[in-house]
Amino acid sequence: MRIAIIGTGYVGLVTGACLAEFGHHITCMDKDAGKINSLLEGKIPIYEPGLADLVRKNMGEGRLAFTTELTDCVPNAAAVFIAVGTPTSRRGDGYADLTYIYAAVKELSPYLTGYTVIIDKSTVPVGTARQVARLIREANSAADFDVISNPEFLREGAALNDFMRPDRIVIGSESEKAQAVMKEIYDPLYLISTPFVFTGLESAELIKYAANAFLSIKISFINEMANLCEEVGADVVDLAKAIGLDGRIGGKFLHPGPGFGGSCFPKDTLALLRIAQEYGVSARSVAAAVEINAAQKAGMVKKIREALGGDVAGKTIGVLGLTFKPETDDLRDAPALSILPPLHEKGAKIQVHDPQGMEEAKKLFPEFSYVNNVYEAAMGADALVLMTEWNQYRALDLDRLKSLMRTPLFIDLRNVYPPKRMQAAGFEYVGVGRG
Repeated sequence: MRIAIIGTGYVGLVTGACLAEFGHHITCMDKDAGKINSLLEGKIPIYEPGLADLVRKNMGEGRLAFTTELTDCVPNAAAVFIAVGTPTSRRGDGYADLTYIYAAVKELSPYLTGYTVIIDKSTVPVGTARQVARLIREANSAADFDVISNPEFLREGAALNDFMRPDRIVIGSESEKAQAVMKEIYDPLYLISTPFVFTGLESAELIKYAANAFLSIKISFINEMANLCEEVGADVVDLAKAIGLDGRIGGKFLHPGPGFGGSCFPKDTLALLRIAQEYGVSARSVAAAVEINAAQKAGMVKKIREALGGDVAGKTIGVLGLTFKPETDDLRDAPALSILPPLHEKGAKIQVHDPQGMEEAKKLFPEFSYVNNVYEAAMGADALVLMTEWNQYRALDLDRLKSLMRTPLFIDLRNVYPPKRMQAAGFEYVGVGRG
């Protein structure tokens, strides 16, 4: 099948590469000529394990192409995926900004020929699919089309596996003809018995927000329990393991830390709150998760400051990890962005290492020192803060670290290291929720 993908960001590029691997002929379109030229040269603008190889493979085999022109991809496409960004509105009201969605729809509508399925892949508020249909009819009254809501559930760092072996595929539609096209697109997933959820447009649009909000609530809950554990002398790691063994609860997303970040959870929880408010429905649990998350990040500043004796002025803080999670270069709403600047403003010297996030961080925080490896980050440090649990930070040479640091203080915001092991190695250890 010939398929067009509008947008070559994280979702669009992963979707295009994976559908090409399924055997479809994919053309990804983006207005950013620089990005398209880089992709045509085999250069990938984002870090996602395995993506670069998959893109190059399918380009080489003639199933994946890139263009800046809608005329190169839309007229002959049986399906068009809209995968442009839906960031939080610049107005600061928490609503999703649909500017890019609506602009893409208006621009592609005149080029629709024959029956075409228009697929909202971006995360969008309830009612967006119907607005997309309205805009297409206004721009091209002769168009023969249906609009599908097909939300993505891709985890950064594991996106290829999530696309190829998903927990479920959600398809919101009011057309059996469009559903048949979607079944053909995802046919390889039928072969591995992937669950398909066929539902209405509004349900599909709400499912993505509800899923992310629930996971955000789960993270916020365990962070609150971590804070309680610190006060009563309990260990949140043991607590999380015990409650996670309950089949009704499960152990995933019960890992305490400095708060959630990334491209999805912060903006999607806010957007869901605004949707609920617009319809006069209370969503207090979601609102609480947003509030708890902000407080957790602020609490990490206090934790680091108190571990350093209450005053960070003149202190050197080594930092391991900047991205909001491992295996990505994404800094959007990463806890580090909220935690490190206040420490620097109070006089601390920040020297950081991250395997993938430093180039972007240099643009945001040129005042920090960026080093080549973990041990340079520890050099002369009064404290070493493990911010992101990259695998390469899990087996550090503790003797070497201690010899390099001015003060052997290890602040583990991801609870990677057992306290007793760190104490036996001569470190003062500070974790999250570890009594």
